[in-house]
Amino acid sequence: MNKRKEDWYKVAVGGMWEEIGKLQFEFLVSEGLKPEHYLLDIGCGSLRGGIHFVKYLKTNHYFGIDKDKNLLEAGIHELKVNKLIHKQPVLVQMENFEFQILKQKFDYALAQSVFTHLPLNSIIRCIVNVEKVLKPGGKLYATIFENPFGKFHLEPILQSNAADSKIISYFDKDPYHYNFKIFKWICKGTKLEVKYIGDWGHPRNQKMLLFRKKDN
Repeated sequence: MNKRKEDWYKVAVGGMWEEIGKLQFEFLVSEGLKPEHYLLDIGCGSLRGGIHFVKYLKTNHYFGIDKDKNLLEAGIHELKVNKLIHKQPVLVQMENFEFQILKQKFDYALAQSVFTHLPLNSIIRCIVNVEKVLKPGGKLYATIFENPFGKFHLEPILQSNAADSKIISYFDKDPYHYNFKIFKWICKGTKLEVKYIGDWGHPRNQKMLLFRKKDN
C-alpha cells in the first residue's frame, strides 16, 4: 500500500494534519485545559487533534465522538502507532450528538471544523446537548466560517485564498458561514453564554467562539 492510501484519513479530515492538530491542542492548553480535566472532542475524526489531547490528559479523560466509523477506526490506528492505547480514550460513533449516553460531565468541549459543515438546526441540537453534559463553568470552543455582513447577506463569502485551498462559504450549503449574532440567539433560554474570540491562528480563516456554562 502506498503512503497516499495509508494516509487517506489525514486527507479526509482536511489535511494539514500536524499543523491543525497542534493548533487545537496548544489553543486549549492556553485556555486553561489541564491534564485532570475531562474533554469532549466533537467530530474528533481520525484524532488529528485527539492524539495530542490523549497524550496530555489523564487516563480515560478524553472522549471523542464522530459519525464516521471509518475515521474512528483510523483514530484507533493512530493511537496504536503512537503507543497511547493504555490511556484508554473513549471513542464513540454518534450522529445526533446524544452526549448523555457517555455518562460523563465535561470541563471542556471542542467542535473544531464541525459547525462549518452543519445546517443551523443541527448546530442547535449540538449546543443544546452540550449544555447538558458540561459542568458548571464548563466551556465549549467551536469554530465557524464567519459571515460579518449580517444575517441578510445571502451571497457566498471568500474565506481563504491560499494557494493550496481557496475556500468559499455559503449561506445554505456546505461549507456554511454564520453571523455571530445567531449564536447569541441560540443561547437565549439556556445556561450558556457565548463570546466571540475570533482569530486564533487557523490557516483557513475559521473563527473561534466560546460557549461557557453559567456556574448556577
